[in-house]
Amino acid sequence: MAAAEQKTFAAPDETRTFERGRVDLVTIGGSEIGRLTLQPGWRWADHVKPIAGTDLCEAPHFQYHASGILHISMEDGTELEVGPGEVTALPQGHDAWVVGDDPVVLIDWWGASNYARA
Repeated sequence: MAAAEQKTFAAPDETRTFERGRVDLVTIGGSEIGRLTLQPGWRWADHVKPIAGTDLCEAPHFQYHASGILHISMEDGTELEVGPGEVTALPQGHDAWVVGDDPVVLIDWWGASNYARA
């Protein structure tokens, strides 16, 4: 029988930082869940692409958007602008950037474990 678990992003199991952002990871229930915090001016192509070494983000994501506005540009030309309270499922092949002056905070159930990993 599985045991109940409780974790907090205030004490993550791992933190990865990159220019204008960070991802805090907790391992719970056999999965890694990430909280991404992206500061104004952040763009994947400028701040994570050098770490990932790919032209676009190749990690799929399933995310809850807690705060801020994120613009997403998919490889197929689809454009999304996502804000607080919304949920996105993104396949691989996208760029994204913070819109406006508020930080973006996302909870990512799928893809965060590979995010900004060298």
